[in-house]
Amino acid sequence: MQTKNKYNKKTVSNSTKGFTLIELIIVVLMISILAAIATPSWVLSVNIQHLNTAQNQIYRAMQETKSKAKLEKRTWQFSLREKDKVVQWAVHPAKYEEFIPSGIHWHNLGKNIRVDKYKNDKGEYETTLDSPGNKTVTGPWKVQFKYQGNTKGGDLGRVSLTTEYTGKIKRCVIVSTLIGTIRTGREHSKSKDGKYCY
Repeated sequence: MQTKNKYNKKTVSNSTKGFTLIELIIVVLMISILAAIATPSWVLSVNIQHLNTAQNQIYRAMQETKSKAKLEKRTWQFSLREKDKVVQWAVHPAKYEEFIPSGIHWHNLGKNIRVDKYKNDKGEYETTLDSPGNKTVTGPWKVQFKYQGNTKGGDLGRVSLTTEYTGKIKRCVIVSTLIGTIRTGREHSKSKDGKYCY
């Protein structure tokens, strides 16, 4: 009769189970390098998407202003301001005695969206909507549409938007004709009429 010794079982060496410490370090290092390469591109992509969304909101708000002016047969106003580093817009009936009436409802754009208020290298402002006392740098800004949908008093201009993190990447909404044509634009490397966003 043969007896089995419970201690004679073949054991598997621990060195063949799992990964070695060096292999784990190499994998973690490779993942870290790939993440470091991809993260800036991802952040830039997200910021550009926020900028596109803000541009679309401004464009739709201006179109709404124009539509309400035609529908109600009176002058309506699109207003824009920066308050506590947040860009806000409003659509409301125009009041001739106030540049921007009090008590209107403001809507916020994204928290990192900024109005481009500074002169470019051609010495021109990229944001040129009407502002009180022509204070393009500080705002607030407005454009008014009359009952036929055209701009009031030749209010032409543009709002140029950027973010804190995208630098020269801009999106703009332009009121380009006296009949109230509204269009969107983006930054270009060459200027046109002194502006880079067109």
